[in-house]
Amino acid sequence: MQSKIDARAIEAIIQSRKEGPQPTGVLVGKVDEVIKPKSLLRRTFDYIIGEPLTYLVNWGRLYSLWPTHVETACCSVEIGASAGSRWDIERFGVLEAFGSLRQCDLMLVMGTVTRKLAPRLKLIWDQMPEPKFCIAMGACAISGGLYEQSYNVLQGVDKIIPVDVYIPGCPPPAPAVIDAIVKLQEKIRCMDLKGRVASEAYLRLSPKWRFR
Repeated sequence: MQSKIDARAIEAIIQSRKEGPQPTGVLVGKVDEVIKPKSLLRRTFDYIIGEPLTYLVNWGRLYSLWPTHVETACCSVEIGASAGSRWDIERFGVLEAFGSLRQCDLMLVMGTVTRKLAPRLKLIWDQMPEPKFCIAMGACAISGGLYEQSYNVLQGVDKIIPVDVYIPGCPPPAPAVIDAIVKLQEKIRCMDLKGRVASEAYLRLSPKWRFR
């Protein structure tokens, strides 16, 4: 089989040399080979049905974030302030609290996570349906905070679960929480129907992207 392929490749090279240089910007070959009907049909389907449906589903996702709270430190006070009447994160489609893990799609990790708590955190994450998102709030959840290099404190929750947005601070204020929610919503806009990131446009919101 390998010899046949090599012979065909050699014949194609000889034939192309005999034909001479091809003009640029010209499609050479049969119409059904140059323009594939399946790809054209797929693009038409995506334009008429796929893209509007993806936009509608993502619109519903980003304005109906139901969070589950993992509160172990003082960051939970700031979440309470952001849910109050002054900041009111429910304006952005985020409920203050929800009871069932089977219906929550956003995990808010606030505070220190010890190694003993880590399996429970992973268990809560596994009970949430796909697609699901995680926000690590505060220095303790991001890198251990005051308990950095401690023997019993997890040095960041991203060691056990994927984190979408980090909120630095000790504790971060309510405007930072709202900013993180907006960044997460921009990431959801760039997802497909299965919850996979289809575009990296949301990365432009990062300060590293702006100053690179």
